[in-house]
Amino acid sequence: MNILLNNRSGEPIYSQIYSQLKGLIISGELDEDEALPSIRSLAKDLRISAITTKRAYDDLEKEGFIYTVPSKGCFVAPKNMELIKEDHLCRIEEDLQDIKKMAISCGIGYEEILRMVKIAWNEKE
Repeated sequence: MNILLNNRSGEPIYSQIYSQLKGLIISGELDEDEALPSIRSLAKDLRISAITTKRAYDDLEKEGFIYTVPSKGCFVAPKNMELIKEDHLCRIEEDLQDIKKMAISCGIGYEEILRMVKIAWNEKE
């Protein structure tokens, strides 16, 4: 597992850890019930405070992506497809807002965007 932190991004460190771990879980790179590094171990590897790492883990646990076993550590939770679907829907909505802004800025109308979506939807991968 490789987590990269960017001190210049403006995004808080705990949020970067949270986002990257969440991405690894959703993509399946981290398997269900796979042990995560301990909070202290990850903090040491990333050269950050254990409090920062704990916050990322706490947020992941609150959202159901990981679970904690006392005296054993944190593990990847079984995939909750509803949770994953909701995450993807949020990302799609954000992307659609970006598309809308770009389209408006260059005079592309709704119908043209809809045609583009239909073409993209029907393309073979």
